[in-house]
Amino acid sequence: MNYRMITSTIGKLLMIEALLMTLPLFVAFYYDEGLSVAGVYAVVMALLIAAGTVLTFSKPEHRRIYAKEGFVIVALSWILVAFFGALPFYFSGEVQRFTDAFFETVSGLTTTGASILTDIEALPKSLLFWRSFTHWIGGMGVIVFVLAILPQKDTRSMHIMRAEVPGPIVGKLLSKTTATARILYLLYTAFTLIEAFILYLGKVPLFDSITLAFSTAGTGGFAIKNASVAAYDNLYVEIVLSLFMIIFGINFNLFYLILVRQVKRVLKSEELWVYLSIIAVSTVSIAFNILPLVQSFGSALRQAGFTVSSIISTTGFVTADFNTWPTFSKCIIVSLMFVGSMAGSTGGGLKIARIIILFKSGFREIRRAIHPGTVKCIKLDGAVIDKATVSTVNSYFILYMVIVAVSAILVSFNNLDFASTVASVITCINNVGPGLNAVGPTSNFSALSSFSKIVLSADMLIGRLEIFPMIILFSPTSWKKNS
Repeated sequence: MNYRMITSTIGKLLMIEALLMTLPLFVAFYYDEGLSVAGVYAVVMALLIAAGTVLTFSKPEHRRIYAKEGFVIVALSWILVAFFGALPFYFSGEVQRFTDAFFETVSGLTTTGASILTDIEALPKSLLFWRSFTHWIGGMGVIVFVLAILPQKDTRSMHIMRAEVPGPIVGKLLSKTTATARILYLLYTAFTLIEAFILYLGKVPLFDSITLAFSTAGTGGFAIKNASVAAYDNLYVEIVLSLFMIIFGINFNLFYLILVRQVKRVLKSEELWVYLSIIAVSTVSIAFNILPLVQSFGSALRQAGFTVSSIISTTGFVTADFNTWPTFSKCIIVSLMFVGSMAGSTGGGLKIARIIILFKSGFREIRRAIHPGTVKCIKLDGAVIDKATVSTVNSYFILYMVIVAVSAILVSFNNLDFASTVASVITCINNVGPGLNAVGPTSNFSALSSFSKIVLSADMLIGRLEIFPMIILFSPTSWKKNS
């Protein structure tokens, strides 16, 4: 284990977090929120710089990063970034308990969007900005951001990207990992700016446009209004957000292929067509199902389309209380929470690619049972998926279901109803945000115990980092000197 390389990388990351915190500090000065608020960011920035200096003081003897170091760096980084990111909420006094501040920040960074705040609009604008900005930071990945702006001499930094970028298969767009990270962040930033500009053209206030773009880009769902997007009651806003939620749920590699004029490869993406098909079928199905509850089919389609886009992309914006919808529609919503968006996107969930591989793997086993001599390879986009990847996907799904079951049992001590208990775990581990009943779209997580919030915070981190980094971090064998 290359301990010095681990601490050095994390130290750099904390210093970058201090740099990023200058943005809410600027917002605090711009809106004249006073030295008491601005001072909070200054103190946290000083703590981050001090911690970063200590961690980077001892230079690594060699800069090699293997898979294990990559997982550990990613897991530790996310925990520490969330810890320091929670301090502005706590030090400002806007969130009284650190557990709540940590939950809110983890929810932001993991792009979950579950909240403990009962009056969001009462927060200073700088905290509202920081809250939404955590979505943008965590959307593409905090470590990928480091790779994008800091030169990495060692090609094994790809292990870090593999540990953080969601999906069963992660590859380079270019020969260098740093170049790949920069392309991803350039695309990510460009889409964010375009969305903010389009919202602003629709007469949405600039501050609202920026924070909504941050939340959409990270597929997080933090809004600056208590009623979420429903507060705007604006069809233009809903259409723009729906479109960009779907866009940010698409594998960013496909956008790069479009830039280099390889559109045919994009059109051959099996995962993309399944993703878009699920959105279309779910939207129409829910629209017909909720038609008796609304005034017209157009209104039903509007509510269904926005909600489906929000849930499958795991953004979590709300314009309708789907708690009041028929059971059929709620079952579709919960299913979409599990499915999630495409691999290589900023969305959460199991990922479409994994769902496809799991289905094909299941059908292959059925075929083998009927015809034992049959040899059938699993393909995705015409390419054969190797046995190791199929095995990893199957193992991931088993671990995922075990974690969901254990977490639900632990949260059940909170004595919520069954649907609320299970939905709280499902929505957190899939980084969606709203659940059902007590944690539904018009409620929040404030009533849960500190223990439940810690469990769900862990679920959010496990879901965003896709299980393995967190397991490896807390595995005793990972820290043995000879391991």
